[in-house]
Amino acid sequence: MQLLKENGIEPKIIEYLKTPLAINELKDLSKMMGLRPKEFVRRNETEFKDNDLIQFLDNDNVLFQAMANYPKIMERPIIVRGNKAVIGRPPENGLTLLK
Repeated sequence: MQLLKENGIEPKIIEYLKTPLAINELKDLSKMMGLRPKEFVRRNETEFKDNDLIQFLDNDNVLFQAMANYPKIMERPIIVRGNKAVIGRPPENGLTLLK
């Protein structure tokens, strides 16, 4: 966050745990990042393990539904600017959106 603010960007924060993203929003993020859901899912989260989601890594629709149902399994933070998005880890990834 600080890195973005230092570069003149005031981020809008979406508290996705309070207001989970809809499947279509997750699909849009996936497209903006150029990643399949298996590439931005947190495999060590309890909900991922408890629901045996490892068997569905190649099923995008199941993973999108799981992310909608269990938002904690989504990698975070995700930084969006215009029609592009990146995972904000490491924080310097966010700077790629400034170009």
